[in-house]
Amino acid sequence: MNKLDKKIVLIGAGAVGTSFLYAAINQNLATSYEIIDVFENFSIGNKLDLEDVIASNQASFKISKGSYQSCKDADIIVITAGKPQKPNQTRLDLLLDNSRIIKDIALKIKASGFKGITIIASNPVDVITAVYQKITGFDKNKVIGSGTILDAARLSCEISKHLHVSPRSISAYVIGEHGDSSVSVLSNIKINGIDLNLFSEKLNLDFLNDLNNIVRKKAYQIIKLKRATFYGIGAALAKIVRLILSDSDEICVVGAKLEKYGYTNIYAGVPAIINKNGIKEVIKLTLNKEEEINFHKSLKILESNFNHIWKQLKDK
Repeated sequence: MNKLDKKIVLIGAGAVGTSFLYAAINQNLATSYEIIDVFENFSIGNKLDLEDVIASNQASFKISKGSYQSCKDADIIVITAGKPQKPNQTRLDLLLDNSRIIKDIALKIKASGFKGITIIASNPVDVITAVYQKITGFDKNKVIGSGTILDAARLSCEISKHLHVSPRSISAYVIGEHGDSSVSVLSNIKINGIDLNLFSEKLNLDFLNDLNNIVRKKAYQIIKLKRATFYGIGAALAKIVRLILSDSDEICVVGAKLEKYGYTNIYAGVPAIINKNGIKEVIKLTLNKEEEINFHKSLKILESNFNHIWKQLKDK
């Protein structure tokens, strides 16, 4: 991967954003990083903290407090700004406040003249990504949500623990909402190309039936125990950036606009081919009947929430 003169701007210097930055720095993804946060001390403090990594890192980089004007020449903007999910809150509970925040950010980024790729992880990420793309009018393939990339990682992690194989050997998809209506696509799981059903002797049937709930509940479990989740999503965001900057043409679950599925405005988690231009192509999975029904139920929930919040944003 050629990282020559690549510039990444992070908007939102909370735990998720700084976990992403730390992962990106340790993977040597760019030469220049800038931090923007509504609380200036967060930008400055994290800049000072992360610049201490330079002396121990294998490759040099620059890190600084940024501004929206400096977004103009960025290659990638990563947005993690917004109110975090609290115990007993669903991601959709955050919708109104974080939609207003993303609207303000979107208008400032658009005004800067930015031409690069935006990656968004602010929750509820599917609706927030759709709002950002609608407001900016940016190419849909250059606006990417983190979608269900973390859910898919959790699914692979759970299977790997039961089969005692590396999660990197597992191809497993979670699609739809990054939230309570997500769908674990058990019919498509492969272990290094081998169908999951060939491992059935090692997998308890009750475990398989409960996999979807295990994946959905993991975030709530982490939030209850330590108030927030950030390392997994930070690493996942770094992966998306890496696939873009390396022009990988690799298939990865991300938040993509679902015109290919017949929906005009919404984003949701689906597998897509990622390259230097963002989303090269959205992949349509072959689902069984139950998965198909649940997937479209999930999309209808997202569509309803998008339509509701878009009306409120337009009226303001």
